[in-house]
Amino acid sequence: MMKILVCTDGSEHSQKALEEASKIAEEHHPAEVAIIHVYLPLFSKLPDGCSPQKVQEYKNLLKEQIEEKEKILADARAFLEQKNIEVSTILKKGARTAEIILKVASEEEFDTIVIGSRGLGGIKKALLGSVSTAVVRKAKNCNVVVVE
Repeated sequence: MMKILVCTDGSEHSQKALEEASKIAEEHHPAEVAIIHVYLPLFSKLPDGCSPQKVQEYKNLLKEQIEEKEKILADARAFLEQKNIEVSTILKKGARTAEIILKVASEEEFDTIVIGSRGLGGIKKALLGSVSTAVVRKAKNCNVVVVE
């Protein structure tokens, strides 16, 4: 059974990656499909001596961020499930997105990684395609499909 790992960040290019992954999954039915989203936490840690109020504010912001990321995964999952593709989701936090994707792909023995050529705005626009480029360069024992 083919194992496909689809990368998403909620961007237009991620949607195109989901569409491509659905085509690959249909061609290799049955296929095991997982969607991964890697995010950078808002804060790595609070400064020492924060008040209980600041700690609670931090926890609330972190909870909102995680809920937002879970919604990205839920929307991607719903898209694939509408096409009768069974799918699981993976939510990871960390600053090294490409390394995390490659680690998951290796540890869980995915055959193919499907990724958009670009992500969302901000710094990611300044580093156009840096994650997809790193995934292509460093992937071992699996195919990488980059979707424009």
